[in-house]
Amino acid sequence: MFRMADIIEKNITELATLETWDNGKLYAQAAEIELPMIVRIIRYYAGWADKIHGLTVPADGPYHVQTLHEPIGVAGQIIPWNFPLLMFAWKIGPALATGNTVVLKTAEQTPLSAIFAAKLFLEAGLPPGVLNVISGYGPTAGAALARHMDVDKLAFTGSTSTGKMILEMASKSNLKPVTLELGGKSPFIICEDADIDHAVEQAHFALFFNQGQCCCAGSRTFVHESVYDEFVEKAKARALKRVIGDPFKAGVEQGPQIDSEQYEKILKYIKSGVESGATLETGGGKCGIKGYYIQPTVFSNVQDDMLIAKEEIFGPVQSILKFKDINEVIKRANNSHYGLAAGVFTRSIDTANTLSRALKAGTVWVNCFDVFDAAIPFGGYKMSGQGREKGIYSLSNYLQVKAVVTALKNPAWL
Repeated sequence: MFRMADIIEKNITELATLETWDNGKLYAQAAEIELPMIVRIIRYYAGWADKIHGLTVPADGPYHVQTLHEPIGVAGQIIPWNFPLLMFAWKIGPALATGNTVVLKTAEQTPLSAIFAAKLFLEAGLPPGVLNVISGYGPTAGAALARHMDVDKLAFTGSTSTGKMILEMASKSNLKPVTLELGGKSPFIICEDADIDHAVEQAHFALFFNQGQCCCAGSRTFVHESVYDEFVEKAKARALKRVIGDPFKAGVEQGPQIDSEQYEKILKYIKSGVESGATLETGGGKCGIKGYYIQPTVFSNVQDDMLIAKEEIFGPVQSILKFKDINEVIKRANNSHYGLAAGVFTRSIDTANTLSRALKAGTVWVNCFDVFDAAIPFGGYKMSGQGREKGIYSLSNYLQVKAVVTALKNPAWL
């Protein structure tokens, strides 16, 4: 795995190019942000490989008790199209470090980079058959993995609706354990004492990063009423400055959406926002005459019962809501089926502590957003999934714990 990390570093240009060709994401984002993160993840889990062990457990009576942490077996893994290589690393890292074999299915929209990366693993010395990458559609290849009686564990990242089907298939086959990282409708809370300019930039980043195609996007921007108008004007101005274009070109901030299906879905949500009475501050339509480009869109005066405030849009659409006090925003932020992430912007440590403990979300970022590291666990509450990825917590997803109890004859001590 350490050799693999070294080889990835030598092939960043090729891997980033494949990501941009497949996905439409910015080349600079893939090469300068995501690939270094992938190298870090692989090295992180390589470091864990010789530190996984059980315990010696005291027990009543003349017995020696130990626990063994054993590989779970064959891990089936299904990754999404929005961060193909990053999700590849999140999945295979803990699975390989704990001694399992892997069958990983790529998204049908983005198969290239994972196939190339798997080839690099062979060059690094991974035995053939340990890591297997397949391409195909969810209802066929994905369902086959979920239903297979010889797959011992399943990990899936994608939509909540598909996650439910995956869980059902696993339960109806061999009851294989399943970890799920699903959708989100993350609140981004800006308190009255926040640094507004910083909050505007971070809220923009939290929503528009990766063309808005991010499960933890800060897609419900809650702003205190005392700074609401100022924030809306600055958020609008920032969106108008966003540079859209060829994702391979330097200086471009936003590329195309993944495909026509997602493109049309986003435009329908924008139409819904207008029809439901939200104020369209800027954007609201397609950008240019070629490609699946959508204008950076900002809505103000958004209400909790609007579709754009309830459902995952997965596109460049910012919804700005107004709140009066901390108790109100806690209640409204938690009033969602999702619970993947949240952002809190305040200068008060007391406010930050209150909100971070009250919000029902797997990750709460305070005065920052989308800060990821290999050691930081990631996963959701409620319908945003089950289990955690990354960090020490992810290792248990791929291990069985066995208790071994041995009788002692005439022990010198107990």
